[in-house]
Amino acid sequence: MIRDEIQAAQIVSMKARDAETLATVRLIQSAVKNRDIEARTGKAPADDDTMVVEVLQKMVKQRRESIEMFTNGGRQELADKEAAEIAVIERFLPAQMSEDDTRLTIEAIKVELGAIGVKDMGRVMATLKERHASQLDMSKASALVKASLA
Repeated sequence: MIRDEIQAAQIVSMKARDAETLATVRLIQSAVKNRDIEARTGKAPADDDTMVVEVLQKMVKQRRESIEMFTNGGRQELADKEAAEIAVIERFLPAQMSEDDTRLTIEAIKVELGAIGVKDMGRVMATLKERHASQLDMSKASALVKASLA
């Protein structure tokens, strides 16, 4: 389980006195705990790792946006800090599909669903997310699906 890996990383970083990694791991645990609390009111996720991966992907996306803003604002030291956090967070994410693999997967789903135009994009995206959400950046996948269906 990814939660166990995160807990183990916390212990290792504490023993190594690695303050930066420890701080990031604690941020991850906090975000996962907040997501657990949110899930109590709604339907429980079918797979715990899927929920943790969603949280981690959201954290990476937020940090990438922050890096862009910090770089544009001339605050490179803050951008570097965010990049270091991304490196720690990505250690817990499953391997991402390459762009070529993503295109092949999209083509296979198009054939399976009989998708021929942009009006079928929602169905293709739903199937893609259902099967490969933990392995894809859905915003990039969306652009690839749109290009494929255009």
